Amino acid sequence: MKRAAIALLVLLTASCKGDRQDLSAAAPDAASAAATRIEADVRFLADDLLEGREAGTRGHELAALYVAQRLRAIGLSPAGDGGSYYQRVPLLRATRVADGGRLVITRHGASTALTFREQFLPALNYNGGDMAVEAPAVFVGQGVHAPELRHDDFRGVDLRGRIAVLFAGAPASFDPDRRAFHSSTREKLRELSARGAVGAVFVDTDADEARSPWSRAMQAWDKPGMCLRREASPLAGRAADGGGIDTFPQLRVVAHVSAAAADAVLAGDGRSAAQLFRAAKDGTLKPFALPGTIALAARTAIVPVTSRNVVARLPGSDRALASEHVLFSAHLDHVGIGAPVDGDRIYNGALDNALGVAVMLEAARQLAALPRQPKRSLLFVALTAEEKGLLGAEWYARHPTVARGSLVANVNMDMPMLLVPTDDIVPVGLSHSTLEPLVRRAAKEVGVALSPDPFPEQTIFVRSDQYAFIRAGIPAVYLTAGTDATHARDDASLAMQVFLRDHYHQPSDDVTQPIQYPDAARLARLNARIGALIGDAAQRPAWHRGDFFGERFGRTATPAPTSAQ
Repeated sequence: MKRAAIALLVLLTASCKGDRQDLSAAAPDAASAAATRIEADVRFLADDLLEGREAGTRGHELAALYVAQRLRAIGLSPAGDGGSYYQRVPLLRATRVADGGRLVITRHGASTALTFREQFLPALNYNGGDMAVEAPAVFVGQGVHAPELRHDDFRGVDLRGRIAVLFAGAPASFDPDRRAFHSSTREKLRELSARGAVGAVFVDTDADEARSPWSRAMQAWDKPGMCLRREASPLAGRAADGGGIDTFPQLRVVAHVSAAAADAVLAGDGRSAAQLFRAAKDGTLKPFALPGTIALAARTAIVPVTSRNVVARLPGSDRALASEHVLFSAHLDHVGIGAPVDGDRIYNGALDNALGVAVMLEAARQLAALPRQPKRSLLFVALTAEEKGLLGAEWYARHPTVARGSLVANVNMDMPMLLVPTDDIVPVGLSHSTLEPLVRRAAKEVGVALSPDPFPEQTIFVRSDQYAFIRAGIPAVYLTAGTDATHARDDASLAMQVFLRDHYHQPSDDVTQPIQYPDAARLARLNARIGALIGDAAQRPAWHRGDFFGERFGRTATPAPTSAQ
């Protein structure tokens, strides 16, 4: 099997260099060849041989080898650790152990134990194998502290030594940027930990489970998760303790409860879970103490593992600007082998995200074939462990393999749902920075329209790898599939919704999906043109003055333009 894989690598990479071309247009033959190359990459990366490409597994290592050799054949230089194409990413892998999970509600002298899997699941715990806590509980709405919007779900309650009970999301009245930021589980856990909570219970709603059914959580209850692992740092004088990074150890146990069991947890002031959720979204809910106590317990098997980012560089043509870098990213991992669905246990991840990686590889090929390279250098990074919480991107943002501060922009590709032919793409995050005019110019030159995010409620701007770079202060844009169908018979938005409902993170996300490879070739050309424009721009991209993410994480620049995405 290993020899067969290597032979296939040779066949697929032997002819990856193409004729030099203008990125703003593509002749029919060139576009067809690009579509064929992208399809070939997807078919390899989403093959059963790679076993779903889960971070830290043999399948992911084979995928990383393939991408590294594709980048080498294209002509890009290694830009990983020690002159290689790889950056080592240290991780902890945690797996739930069923017989250690417990959630018991004690009120008015009676106890109610929820059923493991069917009604609740402990979150993965990276701080200890056996953890337990029993304490009074406080309901804190959606766990949002946004003083600039005069909203505080913690007003008037003391969380010290208590268990926080909360919903996901953020109030509907928030603008999309703040709603995205405050919907982040990481930010919620940070707020709870800072206020002295010792545990947390996230309660699902019917709306949550319409997007991600509880049955999927039950199906994947024993799937491992990961966090970044601390290692020795001679420069910082820190010893290696092997512990997790950003794991909030003060929260001894965190659990998730199904919508069907929500009323059992939230009973206390006469309102149903549905009524409380409506009040939380409306911003009219006041936090309150729940009667009695909640006991939580979790048992977790924890082991250290290692995975790899793949990193390559196309040097810039300008002596001064070549020290700056435009970073293209796409996550290489998927979710691996899991519970069988119709007899299939391999979760191939064709759209998520073999297609994104293939588009990035084609953009790299086109940029490498230009008669003159962009003035700034270009980095191409196939990231690991996105499915585990953007971990490969987080590690690279913290430990870049190029000079710290030299990253000027990120162009990310993740799960482009190219399921019907369209005339547009969606550039998520376009309005935040001075990347906007460059993206608009590139789209005009390539001949593709730009459309707004069709699902802003899903807050995808903080749910893919670009967010790790945004948190490091780097302006970013995330390109995904459009919604303007070329043919009247097609409905692109409906096709996306069906994919998310029936195929996302399922074995059926494979090459039998109706992937529109000509649209993928156009998307690669757009990526390449955007990268070339950023690379040649007189000024580094910067956040617009007053932008929420720019104010929180980065440096500001010009006032935001009046045009909307």
